[in-house]
Amino acid sequence: MKRRDFIYLSGIGAGAAMLQNIPVFGRDISMEEALMPVDTALKKRMADVALNAARSKGATYADVRIGRYLNQFITTREKQVENISNTESYGMGIRVIANGSWGFAAIDKLDDDNIARAAGVAVQIAKVNSKLLTEPVRLAPQKGYGEVSWKSPIEKNAFEVPIKEKTDLLLAVNDAALKGGATFVNSSLFLVNEQKYFASTEGSYIDQDIHRLWPTFTVTKTDAKTGKFETRNALSSPMGMGYEYLIPKKEEEIKSVDILYKNRYNMVEDATTAARQVDEKLKSKPVEPGKYDLVIDPTNLFLTIHESVGHPTELDRVLGYEANYAGTSFLTLDKWESKKFNFGSKLVNFEADKTQKHSLAAVGYDDEGVKCKNWDIIKDGVLVSYQTIRDQAHILNLPESQGCCYADSWSSVQFQRMPNVSLKPGKTPLSVNEMIKNVEKGIYILGRNSYSIDQQRYNFQFSGQLCYEINKGEIGGLLKGVAYQSNTQEFWNSCSAICDEKDYRVGGSFFDGKGQPSQVSAVSHGCSTTRFNGINVINTARKI
Repeated sequence: MKRRDFIYLSGIGAGAAMLQNIPVFGRDISMEEALMPVDTALKKRMADVALNAARSKGATYADVRIGRYLNQFITTREKQVENISNTESYGMGIRVIANGSWGFAAIDKLDDDNIARAAGVAVQIAKVNSKLLTEPVRLAPQKGYGEVSWKSPIEKNAFEVPIKEKTDLLLAVNDAALKGGATFVNSSLFLVNEQKYFASTEGSYIDQDIHRLWPTFTVTKTDAKTGKFETRNALSSPMGMGYEYLIPKKEEEIKSVDILYKNRYNMVEDATTAARQVDEKLKSKPVEPGKYDLVIDPTNLFLTIHESVGHPTELDRVLGYEANYAGTSFLTLDKWESKKFNFGSKLVNFEADKTQKHSLAAVGYDDEGVKCKNWDIIKDGVLVSYQTIRDQAHILNLPESQGCCYADSWSSVQFQRMPNVSLKPGKTPLSVNEMIKNVEKGIYILGRNSYSIDQQRYNFQFSGQLCYEINKGEIGGLLKGVAYQSNTQEFWNSCSAICDEKDYRVGGSFFDGKGQPSQVSAVSHGCSTTRFNGINVINTARKI
């Protein structure tokens, strides 16, 4: 199938999506044909045209990204399918260094003449940019890997699953919530497949096939007498997996009271539980403001990690490159240089990792052709590193890049993006129940909700989907209006216990925005249930 043919699928809609084959330009094609990747030999030949043209125009370095990006978004509400959208984007981005400066150009007409012309434009841009340089680009050393490949370890390609099967699942989710007493419910499924090819003048030719998906819903119940309402979102995590994520393996898993299994998510069961819980939330009592010990589940804590640890340790943010759009960071270089900045308690250890299986940011190689790895960011409560790409590594005296370069499209220039940043589990065996038994006055918080954090990622406020009162080691009823306030350093220094690796789970952001023009990336954050002592809690419940 020609790449342009996939665009046709976006106009088919729900009715035609139920067909076994898809009519395209006078013939029927299978979904397997529609998803067939571009031939690797062809991509290598096109990449060499670009690299040779860039060098002939004066580039001292060049890299090429040929990308085919497939997206499928399915949304439903109550008993209706609202939208089915399939999109495809295909083209080439060419990045060069000439006269010590970066230049970039992108093109979607991939014949030899146009590719060579685009490479020349990139070099011309670099030469013009060089007139504004204060110092030339310094790239960390990087060996060429020759011809290599990497694929997401999926069991079932979600794009190959018939649309009807996916819409049936979402409508079953809605039906379960409505039967449970919900007033409104919507559900969605987001699928992404990035087919990426990287080549550079250093001798790398890297072919990667990356898959991600995110099942989610929102259940709402209103009180007809008061007009008040409560909602509960899915406790799912977006994952770097295939459709197997939505297929529990064992009967006992389906009946389990746990919703998020290890690499499995029972969406219908979660919706059934959510309908019951929104009713409980309507009847719940408001929280009394004050100091509490918080026991925070990974379904909530991942977002606090993302905002208070992931973003402030991005080196480009530290250097001020994001100041105009998303702010700076309180974790300035002098804190790292001191080698003793107290970020959190000695229990707090954060690791950056681009290799974690089934995580959203997992790839074999980043968008500069750097092989991905893991490293410490916070060790025993002390700031020890940041997140870097090739032209930043020398700032931290690193011998190589940490592999944090990414672009969301062939037409976007690659830049520093967040790897998976995760809190390491506790080393001492500790279950959630054991942790709660030692809490006199506290709140057990699950699920992401609203949040706010300042431009330096320091002062913040987070709330949760489900907030249970803890009284003398026992879990009580739900509380409404719970929001916890702190600053990053105070919060992580209040960390007093972390459950062990048996409780470790990942959450994540599927559409994390950054840059101007804005790009999105996907990133996971893992942790076990964690306790924080003496955190300020306010009541945000609406008064009617």
